[in-house]
Amino acid sequence: MARNRTHILLLRGINLGARKRVPMPELRALLSAAGFEDVRTYVQSGNVVLSSGGADSAALGARCEELIAERLGFDVDVIVRTDAELADVVARNPLSDVAVDPKRYQVSFLETEPDPEVVARMAERATDDERLVAIGRELYAWHPAGVARSKLWAALAGKELGVRATARNWTTVTTLLEMARAS
Repeated sequence: MARNRTHILLLRGINLGARKRVPMPELRALLSAAGFEDVRTYVQSGNVVLSSGGADSAALGARCEELIAERLGFDVDVIVRTDAELADVVARNPLSDVAVDPKRYQVSFLETEPDPEVVARMAERATDDERLVAIGRELYAWHPAGVARSKLWAALAGKELGVRATARNWTTVTTLLEMARAS
């Protein structure tokens, strides 16, 4: 029997406005009924920590996307990281010298590594104070003036990356790691 492993699921674009509403109690119940264990959520933006045996991250994400589509009637991208992968994301923290406000420090989690030329084009949109660092399947972005008017953030949040992705601020990233370690 495969040992249970802690995974972090990051759902893209749910509970923003009236579309794609996913109540967290319903999501926890759905995932628990599908056989996942120790299912916990954090805030309403689609952050899940759970235990799963056997499935790799890609298969786990695909299964969760299928469950959501069947039960809730819409498609949602689910990006998955193991607890060890998320610990590496936090340990790297390449912008720790400038990112002093965790709410303005974003990590984009990508399904696959991005094309370096696409990342370079994204970086060109940064203001003098903004920073963007790509490491593997993560993009670290510092937005000292916030994301509301940031051309860099608009590009990162859109489809220009060419890969499926979702972003979380540093507070959420570190909280999810704490939740995963408490499993």
